[in-house]
Amino acid sequence: MNVNENIRAREVRLIDSNGDQLGVKTRQEALDIAQTRNLDLVMVAPKAKPPVCRIMDFGKYRFEQQKKEKEARKNQKIINLKEVRLSPGIEEHDFHTKLRNARKFLEKGDKVKVSIRFRGRAITHKELGQKVLERMAEECKDLSTVEQKAKMDGRSMFMMLAPVNEKK
Repeated sequence: MNVNENIRAREVRLIDSNGDQLGVKTRQEALDIAQTRNLDLVMVAPKAKPPVCRIMDFGKYRFEQQKKEKEARKNQKIINLKEVRLSPGIEEHDFHTKLRNARKFLEKGDKVKVSIRFRGRAITHKELGQKVLERMAEECKDLSTVEQKAKMDGRSMFMMLAPVNEKK
């Protein structure tokens, strides 16, 4: 952002610290007005004709901007993507273990990618993998919604589960 002597425009539209327009002034006039008030001349709209400059305390302005950015970062929710890998012929106990992990991830607010890797001849029985994925979606339906239905990608089939927003 251009401040004080870094402003290169010959003429600028000047706005004072209260937001009142002071009209179009030369760069030097604008700098003199800002210095008499012990404030900075800051270019806020460089693309305008003529460019718009504002008289303000630049240090305070930067501090306020940093505070806003920090607050925005604090409020944003980071969603991670977790993966649970299954196989088409998964046993009951193994399925429940993977299900427990998937539910734990969804409760924490993470998205879950449930994937099935087909090895060897198992690829000829895609419907088995489809059933396992549908069962996983059914078991997790109270915590999640299916964001992406089961689809094949090479030798693996996967689907995406997203956590439900409202907490019960």
